[in-house]
Amino acid sequence: MSTQDNLELARTLLGKLGQGDAEAAAALFAEDAEWDIAGDANALPWIGRKRGRHAVNDFIRDSDRLVERLKLDVEDILANERRAVVVGELASKVKSTGKVIETSFVLVLDISGGRIARFRMLEDSFAVSQAARGA
Repeated sequence: MSTQDNLELARTLLGKLGQGDAEAAAALFAEDAEWDIAGDANALPWIGRKRGRHAVNDFIRDSDRLVERLKLDVEDILANERRAVVVGELASKVKSTGKVIETSFVLVLDISGGRIARFRMLEDSFAVSQAARGA
């Protein structure tokens, strides 16, 4: 795909995630897409490596249930013919602990055949784990 197509795909994904539209967000992914958010996989259910579109549905369902979104600032979206990269800041409150996660983040979207083949999120995984555990 072109750089412009990949920029638009990243923007569309962010919009669908922001709306909580799991079905529309999942449709942007390849059937066997990789989902990878590094960190303490026991802290929150969407952390870790997953495969398939269902990971997107699970993320939206579980994040709506477990965290309150306080801020999502996208600073930049960069792209080339193979991927798009989203850079920003986010803040969320873990509902069960009341702890706030504030972190910079980077989303790396590897794109193939017009679909997201791999989703990687890089963030302060220690802060996420601590907030989820109430530390």
